[in-house]
Amino acid sequence: IYARVSSVDQKQDLKRQKQMLREYAREKGYEIIATFEDVASGLKDDRRGLRKVFDMLRAGEADVVVVAWKDRLTRFGFGYLEDHVEGLGARIEVVNEQEEKTPHEELVEDLLAVVTSFAGKLYGMRLNKTKKVVENVKHAIR
Repeated sequence: IYARVSSVDQKQDLKRQKQMLREYAREKGYEIIATFEDVASGLKDDRRGLRKVFDMLRAGEADVVVVAWKDRLTRFGFGYLEDHVEGLGARIEVVNEQEEKTPHEELVEDLLAVVTSFAGKLYGMRLNKTKKVVENVKHAIR
């Protein structure tokens, strides 16, 4: 199981996400070998929990990675990760498939993810300045 939230403020969401994933895995009859988590941006590529997931896959210790939503694993390039995992003899199972979005909705979400990540790096994720930058961009593009 792999769960992720973007900030410390979302710790309760992380707890609920992991519980939901455990219940899902049990219902499917999966043996839960390990649960990994990260509190980090989905754009960050050096997440400790995610690295441990890939270590287990490379070692052949797991054959399914269960995530709540695609964006919990990564904000961009899900298909590449899916191909890589399949090349390791495993698969990614997404519990909550998101409903189809228009190209405009996808672009807006991607842009906001990038702005949030860069603003957080510049100003710190919990500072009001970051929130203000993101809100201004949201207002400008909608």
